Amino acid sequence: MTAIKHALQRDIFTPNDERLLGIVNVCKAGKKKKNCFLCATVTTERPVQVKVVKVKKSDKGDFYKRQQTWELRDLTEVDAKDASKENPEFDLHFEKVYRWVASSTAEKNSFISCIWKLNQRYLRKKLEFVNVSSQLLEESVPSGESQSVAGGDEDALDDYQELSTREEQDIESMMEMCEDAISNAEAFAEVLSKELQVLDGANIQSIMASEKQVNILMQLLDEALTEVDTIEGKLSSYEEMLQSVKEQMDQISQSNRLIQISSTNNGKLLDEIQFLVNYMDLSKGHIRALQEGDLTSPKGIEACINASEALLQCMNVALRPGHDKLMAVKQQQLLFAELRDTFARRLTNHLNNVFVHQVTGTLLLHDMSPYSVLQGHDQSSTLSQHTAELTLPKHNPLHRDLLRYAKLMEWLKNTQREKYEGLSRTYVDYMSRLYEREIKDFFEVAKIKMAGTTKEAKGKFGKSSTLPRKESALKQETESLHGSSGKLTGSTSSLNKLTVQGSNSRRSQSSSLLDMGNMSASDLDVADRTKFDKIFEQVLSELEPLCLAEQDFISKFFKLQQHPTVTPPLPETEELDGSTPSRLPPQAEHRHSLSSEKDVVRLMMNKIFQSIETELNSLIALGDKIDSFNSLYMLVKMSHHVWTAENVDPASYLSTTLGNVLVTVKRNFDKCISGQIRQMEEVKISKKSKVGILPFVTGFEEFAELAETIFRSAERRGDLDKAYVKLIRAVFLNVEKVANESQKTPRDVVMMENFHHIFSTLSRLKISCLDAERREAKHKYTDHLQSYVINSLGQPLEKLNHFFEGVEARVAQGVREDEVSYQLAFNKQELRKVIKEYPGKEVKKGLDNLYKKVDKHLCEEESLLQVVWHSMQDEFIRQYKHFEDLIGRCYPGSGITMEFTIQDMLEYFSSIAQSH
Repeated sequence: MTAIKHALQRDIFTPNDERLLGIVNVCKAGKKKKNCFLCATVTTERPVQVKVVKVKKSDKGDFYKRQQTWELRDLTEVDAKDASKENPEFDLHFEKVYRWVASSTAEKNSFISCIWKLNQRYLRKKLEFVNVSSQLLEESVPSGESQSVAGGDEDALDDYQELSTREEQDIESMMEMCEDAISNAEAFAEVLSKELQVLDGANIQSIMASEKQVNILMQLLDEALTEVDTIEGKLSSYEEMLQSVKEQMDQISQSNRLIQISSTNNGKLLDEIQFLVNYMDLSKGHIRALQEGDLTSPKGIEACINASEALLQCMNVALRPGHDKLMAVKQQQLLFAELRDTFARRLTNHLNNVFVHQVTGTLLLHDMSPYSVLQGHDQSSTLSQHTAELTLPKHNPLHRDLLRYAKLMEWLKNTQREKYEGLSRTYVDYMSRLYEREIKDFFEVAKIKMAGTTKEAKGKFGKSSTLPRKESALKQETESLHGSSGKLTGSTSSLNKLTVQGSNSRRSQSSSLLDMGNMSASDLDVADRTKFDKIFEQVLSELEPLCLAEQDFISKFFKLQQHPTVTPPLPETEELDGSTPSRLPPQAEHRHSLSSEKDVVRLMMNKIFQSIETELNSLIALGDKIDSFNSLYMLVKMSHHVWTAENVDPASYLSTTLGNVLVTVKRNFDKCISGQIRQMEEVKISKKSKVGILPFVTGFEEFAELAETIFRSAERRGDLDKAYVKLIRAVFLNVEKVANESQKTPRDVVMMENFHHIFSTLSRLKISCLDAERREAKHKYTDHLQSYVINSLGQPLEKLNHFFEGVEARVAQGVREDEVSYQLAFNKQELRKVIKEYPGKEVKKGLDNLYKKVDKHLCEEESLLQVVWHSMQDEFIRQYKHFEDLIGRCYPGSGITMEFTIQDMLEYFSSIAQSH
C-alpha cells in the first residue's frame, strides 16, 4: 500500500499541488468487484482545500487516473455500519449516498480516522460519524504507536522547516573548509564533533571568568534596595501630611457639585418656561382677530389668516413629557380650543352667507331683465334677446372673491373637518342650481339657433319657447335663498323643489325641440351645415373654459391639491324629480372615501355640472334629427375637444364627460352610416322608366364630399375610413341588386353607368383607403361596357353572326377549316346568301336603329353615349376583320367578300353620331 501511495502522490497529486494523507482500497457494494482507491488529499496552497478523490487504474492497467472528486465540506455523514464488529463496509453521504466495501477493516478504520482529523483541523463542521468506534475519533495518536498515514505525514510536514539563505551559505563554507565533507561523511561528522567540544569548553571558561563581575553587580543591587527603603519612608510621612488636605478638598468638591446641580436644574426649568411661553402664548391681537375680526375687508381677512395660523401652531406644538399635567398648560389648551371653535363657527357662517348672497344675486340677475315677467312681458322675449350671443356667464368675480378665503378653508380643513365638509356640500348644492339654470338657458338658445330664428322656431315648436315664471315663485325662491344662511339643512330641500319647478318650462321646450318632424338632408345646403358646425363648436368652446375654471377654483379653494390622500367632502345626493335629498348610506360613504384628490374634485364637479352631459346628449339628438350628416361635424369637433381635455388632465371631469358624450356621437355616426346602408337596401326602381344613376350612388358622392371637407385634419380619420368601406361595399352590392331587378334598362347599362360614376367620384376625391374599390369600380365599368357593346352589336347583323358562330363551332368540333365549305349548312352558296342580306344601306339602317336604342338606354347625367358608340365602332370593326379572316381561312379562293368595307363602316358611325 505504501508503494501505491507514493506512486499516486508522484503521478496524480504532486502535479496538482496536492498531498495525499489517507488512502483505502475499495469497491462498490453489491456490484461486480472493480477495485479503486479513495484518497483524502489537501492542497499545498492557502486556503487549504480538503477533497476526497476516487482513483482508478486505466483499462490497460499501466497508470492511474482520477475518476471523481468530492469536496469534504459537501460530506454530511460517515456510516461505518458496525462499531463493535469488524466490517469492511462503510457509506459516505455526499449529494447522494455512496456505498463502499474496503479491502480490509484496518484500511477502512484508518481512512475514517483520517477523515475525522481533517474535518477537525480544517473544517470544524458538524460531520456525523455513525457506527464508528470512539477510539478512532481521537484528537491525537500516541507517539509510540504506529501513526496513520494522515497523522504521520501531517506532523512531519509541520516539523519541517526550510533553511534560510544565510544558513545555506554557512553550511557551504563549512563544507569547503573540510576536504572530506562530501566524500567521507563520518570524517566530516568527527571534525564537527571536535569543534563543538572546543566551543563548549570555551563557553565554560567564559562563564567562570565573569563570576567576579556578577558579584559586583549583586552588591550594587543591594545598595539600590537600601535607597529604595529610605525613599519609601519619606513618602509615607508626606502622605500623612496630605491626608487632612484631602478631607478638606472632598468637602469643597461636594459643595461645588451641589451648586452645579442646582444651576443645571434652574437652567432647565428656565428653558421649559421659555418653551411654553414662546410656543403656547397667543398675542392679544390674534385673539381679538379670531373673536371679532372683520371677514369682509382684505385687511381683516389677512389678520384672521395670520391669527388662525398662529393658533394652529400653538395647538399643534409638540409638548414635552409632563407638560400636559401643568395647570397653566391645561388652561391654555382650553383657551385655544374655545378660540378654535368660535372662529370656526364665525368663518362657517360667514362663508355660508357669501355662498348664499353670491348665488342669489346671480340668480336674480338672470331673472331681473328689461323683458322679464316683472315688467309684464313674456319671458320668451328674454330668450329671444339672448339668441344674439351664444355665451355662458363667467364666474371669475365670484371665484376671485372666494379665493381670498382659501387659506382659511385650509385651516378649517385641518381643524374642523365636519364644518369644512358642510361648507363643501353647501357650495356644491348652491352652485349646482346656478349652473343648472345657466346651462339649460344656454342650451335652449343653442337649440333655437340650430333650428333657425326665434320666429321660425315658434312656428315649428309652438307659440312660445318657455313658460312664464310667476312673480310669487321668484319671490319665494329668493326668500328661501336668503333665509337659508342660518340653517343649511333646511335650505337644501327647498332649493331643490323650487329649482326643479322653475326649470319645468325649460324641460318642456327641450322635449318640444326634439319632437319636430324629420328634415330631409337635401333641403339643407352647405351654409346650413356650416352654421350648425359653428354653433356646436361655440357650445363646446363655451363649456370647456367654464368647467376648467370651476375645477381649478375647487382645487385651490378647497385645498385639494396639497395632500396625496384625503377623505372627500361628499355632497348630498339629489333625486331628479326634486325630492328631499338624502345622505348616502354608511357603506356607500365608506366606499366613496377616495384616496385620490382628483377623484374628490371629479365627484364635486359631477354634482355641480350634473346637467351638462344630459343637455349635450339632447343637443346632439336634435342635431342628428335635423340632419343625420351633422353627426360627422359633431364627431370631429367632439373628438378634438376630448383630445385637448385629455392632454390637459386625462382624469378630469371635462375629459370624462366629453368622453362619455363622444360615445353617443360615435353611435349617432354609426347610426347615420347604417341608415345610409338601409336606404340603399330599400331603394325601389320604377318599371316604366330607365334607371340611370341610382340615388344612393349620388348620395354616397355627397357624403364623401362632405366627409372629406369635415375630416380634412381630424384626429379620428380611422372612423371615417371604416365607414367608407362599409358604405362602398353596400353601394356595390345594391347596384348589382338593382341591375338584376331592372326591367326597363339592361343590366349592363345600370352596372356600367353607376360604376363609371363611382369610379369618377373616387378618382376625383382621392380617398386612399378606397383605392382597391376604385380599381374594382373601373374594372366593373369596363367589363359591363364591353358586355353591353357585344350584346348590342349582335342585333344589326344577327344572321351573319349566327352563320359564323356555326362555322366556329364546326372548327371547334374538329372539322378542318378548308373542309367547312363542304358542310351543307355552311357551303359557299349559304355564305353568299347571308352576305347579300346585309348590303351597306341595310347595315347603316341597323346601326341607326342601334344608336336610337342605346340613346334610350343611357341616361343624360353620365354622358356615356359617345363613349359607348365609339366602343361599338371599335367592336364592329373587330368583328368585321374576324369575319373576313374566317372567310379567308374557311373559304379560300372563293372570292367572297362583305357588301361593305371598313371605310364604309366608319362613315356610317360618324354620320349617325352627327345626325343625332
